[in-house]
Amino acid sequence: MTRTALLIIDCQNDFFPGGKCELEGQFEAAGNIQMLLTNARVQDQTIVHIQHHFKEKDAPFTVEGTIGAEIHDMAKPLPNEPIVTKYTSNIFLNNNLKQILDDENVEELVICGSMSKDCIAAAAHATTELGYPITIIYDACATREPGSCDTSSQQEFVQAAIMASLSFICSNIVSTNEYLQRHSLA
Repeated sequence: MTRTALLIIDCQNDFFPGGKCELEGQFEAAGNIQMLLTNARVQDQTIVHIQHHFKEKDAPFTVEGTIGAEIHDMAKPLPNEPIVTKYTSNIFLNNNLKQILDDENVEELVICGSMSKDCIAAAAHATTELGYPITIIYDACATREPGSCDTSSQQEFVQAAIMASLSFICSNIVSTNEYLQRHSLA
């Protein structure tokens, strides 16, 4: 059986209502992340929480050491689930993520989180370049319009465009329900 890892990318307080860069649909995406987490935990899959930190105190969001940079309660890691910190959009750069995946003999990745237009897209590219087959759970991802931290009615169009472009490198872009129907123990 193929060993799969669930990567939850940047599900951090600053992207929720009241945060410095609220993403439209973040609560809905986090609700789907909770379902994916439950399924992965029941199946004893590898789960890795990835958080983006900016070291610069004047950064627009997720400044290291602030509450906004912390993983949101809706996706809180269990003590045995590793947390990987990244300082760029590339989830593998200058951290131990690849080592964690190698140590766990992971062969396939499931990706969800924030922001679709930045870190999810970068993660998709980086993982395929390393040879991992990936599944992106599109409704467990949230995004925003380029160049703004304001919520917008255009978010769903931005999300659709991003997922359409990612379909060229990842043919497996599915909803939470589609994924769980195929991969749950029930």
